Amino acid sequence: MILNLDPRSNTPIWEQVVHQIKELILKEILLPEEKLPSVRELSGTLLINPNTVSKAYQELERQGIIETLRGKGTFVSASIIPKADDQKITELKQQLKKLIIEASYLGIDHQTISKWLKNYSEELGGKNSHAESE
Repeated sequence: MILNLDPRSNTPIWEQVVHQIKELILKEILLPEEKLPSVRELSGTLLINPNTVSKAYQELERQGIIETLRGKGTFVSASIIPKADDQKITELKQQLKKLIIEASYLGIDHQTISKWLKNYSEELGGKNSHAESE
């Protein structure tokens, strides 16, 4: 499992781990029921504190993305069921709004942004099981 962490990023390392594992699952690089490295193995590979990996795994488990089986290890959940989280959806909308404002000031038009969204969605397998309307 290859993760590319950016220590200079404003995003905490544990959040980067969460996002990248989710991305690997969406791209089907990590498959349902696949075993993940242990906290110790992953922290050693990434050269980060085991508590950081543990926090990322706890968050992924809370979201139902992974599951830990005592004595066996940590695995990608067999069936990931998307669940609506109104607070997260609101935060996501705000982040998207900020990105669109920044893109506008860089002279990037809406068609380009739409094209990027489409391309990234397709790159991630086009899985959008939760449709949100205004």
